[in-house]
Amino acid sequence: MGAFTGISVQLLESLTLGRLFATLFLLTLGSFVVDIITKPRYPKSIPHAGNGDGLVGKVKNGLGYITQYNDWAAEGYEKYAKKGRSYVIPAAPSRPSDIVIPRSQTAWLLELPDHLVSTKEAHRDMLHNDHQFFRLDDQFPIRTVHKHLTRHLAGFIPGVELEIRHAIDAVFGLETENWKSINLWEAWLGIVPQVTNRVLIGTPTCRDREFLDGQIGFADAIVTNSFILNMFPSVLHPIVARLVSITNWRHWRKAHKVIKPVIEKCLHDMARKEAGDPAYDSFVPEESLITWLIRQAMAEGLSEELTPERISKRLLPVEFAAIHTTVLTGHTLMLDLLTSDPKLNCLDAIREETTTVFREEGESHWTKQSLSKLHRTDSAIKESMRISTFATGLTRRKVVAKEGVTNEQEGWHAPYGSFLMLNMAGTHHDADLYENPNTYDAFRFSRQREEYEARAEDVEDPEADLKAKRLGMVTTSDSYLSFSHGRHACPGRFFVAHELKMILAYLTQNYEIKHIAERPQPMWIGQTIVPPLDVRIEIKRRKGTV
Repeated sequence: MGAFTGISVQLLESLTLGRLFATLFLLTLGSFVVDIITKPRYPKSIPHAGNGDGLVGKVKNGLGYITQYNDWAAEGYEKYAKKGRSYVIPAAPSRPSDIVIPRSQTAWLLELPDHLVSTKEAHRDMLHNDHQFFRLDDQFPIRTVHKHLTRHLAGFIPGVELEIRHAIDAVFGLETENWKSINLWEAWLGIVPQVTNRVLIGTPTCRDREFLDGQIGFADAIVTNSFILNMFPSVLHPIVARLVSITNWRHWRKAHKVIKPVIEKCLHDMARKEAGDPAYDSFVPEESLITWLIRQAMAEGLSEELTPERISKRLLPVEFAAIHTTVLTGHTLMLDLLTSDPKLNCLDAIREETTTVFREEGESHWTKQSLSKLHRTDSAIKESMRISTFATGLTRRKVVAKEGVTNEQEGWHAPYGSFLMLNMAGTHHDADLYENPNTYDAFRFSRQREEYEARAEDVEDPEADLKAKRLGMVTTSDSYLSFSHGRHACPGRFFVAHELKMILAYLTQNYEIKHIAERPQPMWIGQTIVPPLDVRIEIKRRKGTV
């Protein structure tokens, strides 16, 4: 025992600060070496963007990822993808490189079956789901949204519209005489989470700031932690993730404290209804993601899903997707509109259209039918999503077949664990697809739509009518990838379209907003943007509005 104690003392005395840092450095370096060795190896026949595939090139790629990724993607798109060739683009240090598929082969990629390439596994790896979403498979809530959201969408519109009015009035105020300066990013954070949660958790909790702050904090933590984990070698993720995900737990507990009694009551009432309790014969639960999750779990006999803790955790991936992307979209939309040429009067045109359609429909609130007639408003949003991409690519597949997949057209083979993607940023800024692709043209799509519809009025033209319908923001294609494309396209895009149209309609009809002279530019970090968070706008309530 004494000898053991003596050895321990000697070891502690020899453990200087310099030696400790040297050990940690060697451990990290060794972990990166293990990462490089275990990553899938791509065929040399596929050209590489960036600094090449050699050891020196890989080191340079790892160091340059943060600032050069978007440039590499653009270089590869022009040099290879536009000629129908795939290319490899370096990813973050802990991740395999991406094989970027040219637009001409979009159908090939998207038609590959799920047992060969997986959207689910690609997303799980990108967001580090096992560490950040408490090791819960996110497919149950996604499957539930797919089944229930669209069928209830029309019924949600009046409530969502009411929430939009409440949120916007609270954020921007009712002052009609003096201009108010407000941070644009914070304004959208004050609107979108409340409006979205009208659908996800119902009233009145959707207005509870403690709950909303918890969900916003959780969404921010996912983005920040994903970046941190991407920069660490994957063999260290179990250690690093435990540290960084402490914030995830803290934000979830904050939101759960608020939502727990709401879920408990819903569980109790729906269970009594299901059991045939006569006292609950007339009970009809408020439609929300909470009630859908309970209904889905009951239908599938998943008793483990019927607890407040499990249900509130099931809300998290949907909350993250809905809050993060919609706030980004709304923020960039306003920047694009407010910095467009004042002579075009974009906001006035949207105000005129929304006011005219609303009056013509003669309804007391928006409907699915009336919203579908807002062609210019729809175009302004779609055009912003086209030009102001917040990621290089959103359509990714992970090769999950042990034997890999083969691209017969080019003759290369992608092994198990490879990542395949479509370059959204390059496609959306391609001059062969869009005239003046780097210019925000708010009514780019509505002009084409009006031309097709005018043609169909003069002469029956089914093809022109079909082309007009395809110009809407929710219709995906190989040249418009903001909601991805194919069978795994975003299931919430129809709700987002309604939400953004109603927000834009209410803003333009009830507020004056000053033009911004120059478009503040975002900063690219790796394959995603950090928007200009410090932008402030000058706004005031229009006189004569209620």
